[in-house]
Amino acid sequence: MTYNRRSQWPEAKSVLVLIGLNLILFIASLFNDTLIGTLGLQPSTWTKEPWTILTSMFMHGGIGHIIANMFTLYFLGSYLCNMIGDKRFLIVYFIGGIIGSFFFILFSLYTPLANPNSVVIGASGAIFAVCGAFTVLAPKLKVLVFPIPAPIPLWVAIIGGFLLMSFLPGVAWQAHLGGLIVGLVAGFFLRKRKRNIIMF
Repeated sequence: MTYNRRSQWPEAKSVLVLIGLNLILFIASLFNDTLIGTLGLQPSTWTKEPWTILTSMFMHGGIGHIIANMFTLYFLGSYLCNMIGDKRFLIVYFIGGIIGSFFFILFSLYTPLANPNSVVIGASGAIFAVCGAFTVLAPKLKVLVFPIPAPIPLWVAIIGGFLLMSFLPGVAWQAHLGGLIVGLVAGFFLRKRKRNIIMF
């Protein structure tokens, strides 16, 4: 598969569909305050409601939460989608999100001071998978991150973002970690299998 710079933007249909679904459900949650509790993932009850491992990926807790996630998904996800194709992109995205959910469940149920009755929502696990895969496939890429005035390597931005958010209250860093691991592994696998992907 050849990566064509001219087609990288904005032809990433699966990314646009994912963003649309997230926005629709976010707007719906503004009018139905029980939707987050219904579709969110609660570790203590996930075996009775296994679908929440998937549905929680499409729920967000506020305007800042969804803007940050969809902004990252649109820009980095569009590049990755055009590098590896819609099918592989969706596999990375959903496996990253699902494994991220399982990481959160495991840490919540089997580590001290964790709360198994907490509800986790958001696409961050899946998006960290996208970021991880893209970092491996585009090792030389530099990005601008506010408020840093100069471009920095993408891997520095991703790891730095992960570490920074890990210390914020109310952030499911466990899901981020699970998704990031999936993305890095997927990136190395795709890079090995697809020698003719053009790196940049």
